[in-house]
Amino acid sequence: MKQILVASDFSNSASHAMTYALSLAKILQMEVAVIHAIHPTEGINNSTYNAIFIEDYYAKKRSALKEWAETFRQNEAYQEVPIKTVCDVGFLRKVINKYTEYNAVSFLMMGITGATGIKGIVGSNTSMVVTKMRIPTLIVPLESVLPAFPAVALATDYKTTKLSVKDVKALTQILKATNPKKLDVLHIAEKDMDAKSIKNGEKKLKEQIPNVEINFNYIDDEGKTSNGIIDFIETNETDILCLVKRNHNIIYRLFASSTVNEVLNKSVKAILVLHE
Repeated sequence: MKQILVASDFSNSASHAMTYALSLAKILQMEVAVIHAIHPTEGINNSTYNAIFIEDYYAKKRSALKEWAETFRQNEAYQEVPIKTVCDVGFLRKVINKYTEYNAVSFLMMGITGATGIKGIVGSNTSMVVTKMRIPTLIVPLESVLPAFPAVALATDYKTTKLSVKDVKALTQILKATNPKKLDVLHIAEKDMDAKSIKNGEKKLKEQIPNVEINFNYIDDEGKTSNGIIDFIETNETDILCLVKRNHNIIYRLFASSTVNEVLNKSVKAILVLHE
């Protein structure tokens, strides 16, 4: 069974991401796997290593994660959603990579507070996952709620943006939650983009995502791009904004600036980060 992987640090943000994941998993008929990374030095007191005590500490952490996950079953809506827990020792990036190598994970889900955003804390786990890892990642602010039929939009530019096979699969899975299957595409047009290139971009996207109603929209890459994106998702009541991250394209520049922060903080929407 395909999985939604939820990174948990037992925080309110993680709890909200878990609720969002369970709601999505119920619609998509997926399993939810909750993963927690125990830092390599965590549980070691005053640099004194005791194999018995440290193993006991790890066992308590694994037990705590299971108990944390089970609290969500108190909601009748999620009782039929399969849930598993994974607690491993290591840095978060390594632990996630190890798990996704051997399991069918459609996407990773991480919660954030509205005021933090992706770039709010330098070196944060969310920022690390987005910038260093290539797994489709759904970032969920505390205020974001998944409706029964979410409106999904893809921000892109046809000149440099490409969707990998993994990302097409992740996007297709998300679109299964819409009814009917519908995708709004927001093309951020550069000044030197000609009409032929735009038509070719539309054609290629339709070929990659067949059997989906696609509405194409355009804004110019002038001034503050984030304002155009925010205006679009607010006007269209977008619930999940998909971005394709690739070095040196428009979307990458969004991540290099404060644009993603602004989108999350002002629009209070979830963002699905895809990679080339």
